[in-house]
Amino acid sequence: MIHQIKKEQFLKAKLEDVWEFASSPINLKKITPKYMNFTVISDNLNDKMYPGMIIFFKVSPLLNIPTTWVTEITHVEKNKYFVDEQRVGPYSIWHHEHIFKKEKNGVLMIDIISYKIPFGILGRLLNYLFIEKQINTIFNYRFQKMNEIFNK
Repeated sequence: MIHQIKKEQFLKAKLEDVWEFASSPINLKKITPKYMNFTVISDNLNDKMYPGMIIFFKVSPLLNIPTTWVTEITHVEKNKYFVDEQRVGPYSIWHHEHIFKKEKNGVLMIDIISYKIPFGILGRLLNYLFIEKQINTIFNYRFQKMNEIFNK
């Protein structure tokens, strides 16, 4: 079963500024909870994001167990959207759309996360009991951090 979470946030900022921040993998650590022990281990972080870009992370999403997460940037349209997909990591499927819409007084940022947990019925149970809540907690933290950065 594929699950989906959608989050929207309005930021009082220029589209170009939000895009520059959100499309830089190095900034992901700034908007990820510390307890996840998130580290980017790629050495291509000075490159502009492009389709086919591979980014390596170390993260501890469950029980403080370190996991390697490999993401591929599959689509990019500057100042509009980009998509990252997990290639190696804890999910059977992880597809994350980052959408940016210029509005009258700022930017509407939309995240659409589609994911599938392995382990069949056990995975669905784990999602219900724990995983979906954790994903929401992570994105609520990001919401707060993006507010601190752009909605001062």
